[in-house]
Amino acid sequence: MMELPQELIRLGARAASKDEAIAQVASLLTAAGNVDAAYVDGMRAREGQANTYLGSGIAIPHGTPETRHLIRKTGIAVVQVPGGVPWGAGGETVRLVVGIAAASDEHLNILRRLTRVLSDDALVEKLSTTADPGDVQEALTGERATSAQATSAPVTSAPTSPAPSGLPYTAQITLPNPLGMHARPATMLANLVRSRGERVRLSRETGESADATRLMEVLSLGLTRGTNVTVGADSEATLKAVVDAIRSGLGDDLSAVPASAAPARREPEWAPTGAGTTVDGVAAADGLVVGVTRQHVQRPLDVRDEPGDPLTESDRFDSALTAARAELDTVIADVGARFGADKAAIFRAHQELLGDEGTMQDTVGRILDGHGVAWAYREVTNERIAALQKLDDPTLAARAVDLSDVQRRVLRHLLGIREADVAASGPVILLAPDLTPSDTARLGPDTLLGFVTAQGGPTSHTAIIARGLGLPAVVAAGNGVLEVPDGTPAILDGGSGRLYLNPSEADVQAARERQGVLARERELARAARHQPGATRDGARVEVAANINRAADAEAALDAGAEGVGLMRTEFLFLERDSVPSEDEQEQEYRAMAQAMGDRTLIIRTLDIGGDKEVPYLGLAHEDNSFLGLRGIRLCFDRPDLFLPQLRAVVRVAKDHPNVHLMFPMISTLEDFRRARAIFDQVRGELNAPNVPLGVMIEVPSAALIADALAQEVDFFSVGTNDLTQYTLAMDRLHPQLARQTDAMHPAVLQLIGLTVQAAERHGKWVGVCGGAAGDEVGALMLTGLGVKELSVSTPQIATVKAALRQRTKAELQSLAQEALAQPNAEAVRALVRPPAPEGATA
Repeated sequence: MMELPQELIRLGARAASKDEAIAQVASLLTAAGNVDAAYVDGMRAREGQANTYLGSGIAIPHGTPETRHLIRKTGIAVVQVPGGVPWGAGGETVRLVVGIAAASDEHLNILRRLTRVLSDDALVEKLSTTADPGDVQEALTGERATSAQATSAPVTSAPTSPAPSGLPYTAQITLPNPLGMHARPATMLANLVRSRGERVRLSRETGESADATRLMEVLSLGLTRGTNVTVGADSEATLKAVVDAIRSGLGDDLSAVPASAAPARREPEWAPTGAGTTVDGVAAADGLVVGVTRQHVQRPLDVRDEPGDPLTESDRFDSALTAARAELDTVIADVGARFGADKAAIFRAHQELLGDEGTMQDTVGRILDGHGVAWAYREVTNERIAALQKLDDPTLAARAVDLSDVQRRVLRHLLGIREADVAASGPVILLAPDLTPSDTARLGPDTLLGFVTAQGGPTSHTAIIARGLGLPAVVAAGNGVLEVPDGTPAILDGGSGRLYLNPSEADVQAARERQGVLARERELARAARHQPGATRDGARVEVAANINRAADAEAALDAGAEGVGLMRTEFLFLERDSVPSEDEQEQEYRAMAQAMGDRTLIIRTLDIGGDKEVPYLGLAHEDNSFLGLRGIRLCFDRPDLFLPQLRAVVRVAKDHPNVHLMFPMISTLEDFRRARAIFDQVRGELNAPNVPLGVMIEVPSAALIADALAQEVDFFSVGTNDLTQYTLAMDRLHPQLARQTDAMHPAVLQLIGLTVQAAERHGKWVGVCGGAAGDEVGALMLTGLGVKELSVSTPQIATVKAALRQRTKAELQSLAQEALAQPNAEAVRALVRPPAPEGATA
């Protein structure tokens, strides 16, 4: 329950006007440190928008949404004017002025108590004339402070000279998140700020700003990767904590390649010859299906502005939010069980949108202004949806659909209706203006063969769920698709982004035959996932997994992993708020080694810096962190981090000979020799056997001295993500350049080729653990260059093995040599064509 200290209650006051009464109640809030002095202007502005007279001589002046950033902490103040003060144009007289500063929803209980006071004339008279502030406390909070509590309540002064941004401490930062400031990092930021109990605001160069604790305000800023953001905070310590957290990605993997807004459509390997009409859209989820169409339009919700008692309307709002949250709990459990935690996380983000404080407070504000709850909630969320839709970044704009989904869920509970099911005799190809993530998860494969939407985008959560369900999907097909009659025969090719209407019988038969081929290929890939990775003529290429923690090992092995080609140990540091101890690290590495059995486990030492920062380490900010202390350089600089990690690895390696170790960001021979010397000293102290040591090839200098390195290392592992950005001098996090950083560029392939040749001369092997290894074209090119191990994400293992089995070693060697002579990455990718039919099933 929110407290109401007696310092915030003024009894027996006089006020000649409403403006004077508002000034008095605002001064109480200011003196107590709840608001900045300028908040009174927002309270006056609110009176110009709506009458804050509640009834029975009580008014509740409060600020506008535009002045909410001036609130330091939630609170209320009460000014009693026994003689009354004129308030509204209707001749109302107010004797109890309850000023509200709402930075959270703590004040809602007090508002509910106020509505109860309104119905008790005797209590209203008592509160309007009492000389005991405890009477007011008890009526509004349910508790009466003792005299000791009353005299000891602290009063906090507001800052006397805030910075121009409104907060005394500011810093600028460039947002690093590949997908921008979307719901998950925004939620982590809000939780961080709330835990510190201070104000933080984010501002764009355009002047737009947002309270960091308000999810919708932050999302509406449209912060994309590379956006310059000014962070303002109440204290220097909080500013540093927030800036460090943003730099670290707020839980996002900063090495991830952002999804293209409109990926290049793949030319179909099969197409009908006699279809009546072809509808072109954007490929969102792969797959080929044959069926009939069915239009799907959500049942419109009849939302009318039907004002009611504010207490009753607030209770209805609470009940709808509670029911919607419980419903989402069920959805999260169901989606998580069927499709995995990553898909369930979409609906966890919906719960964050559901609980957005700004949305709740603005809704309650409109209820208090005399509107019905359903109308109030719809208007408040519509404003936020419209703001998201205007964002330039397609990934952030796509979140408008998520908020629309949440809005509809709450309105359904307020209106007492349920969603209608798709009425059909069997699964159909659904045609719709757009679908929400809830629609997609609810309808599912039992109802849908696939879907085509007039709107939407391939990076939407709807598209992500479709891919998880294995449903072919095409988006952004235009409004013409909404004119297609129900029951129209159709073929949907999600991979090429095409819907074929009224195909001939021959086309339908050909499509079904093609479906059979694709199904057999998938079945063969999955059935053969535990076979050793190899080309069609038996040349071995080990296909391993990139994983972060021991808990991921079981899924990787089930998917066919032949080992772990990269264990990213930095995630032990990134996913916590303190340095993991040597024992904790040993426990994690040992669990991984045991899970692998006799399969190779390659542990990479701490790779912090660049796009991966750890706030609690207190590392100095670098203007160009990719060229500064990162990887092995940081380890040299911080033996307090490096030595415990090496000891943990050695303790495991004594019992598990499958453990290998590699060092990141090696750029000189001296780097490797220094790292090896430190490791050998640790190994000697623990009386451990030799451990195979390798280096990451991530910078051009390492590739160019690969011959010297190959004489001393046991293996190489190429990090194509970093090697590409350093070779092409393009920051892979740069918003304009990121899509050009393609590892298939001939310059990058040349460096990998040099590394392989050097390794072969000295009897060593080369693996690749970067993103190119899991790309089908990349896997084929790298194998042709002589790479012996491809370490990829778990879902890519079976498909990479299947792609290798379709080609001979000689074919791939010829393909790689041809690639080296191409002018650019696009030309290299164009060299890879579908294999001969017999290769597809070999």
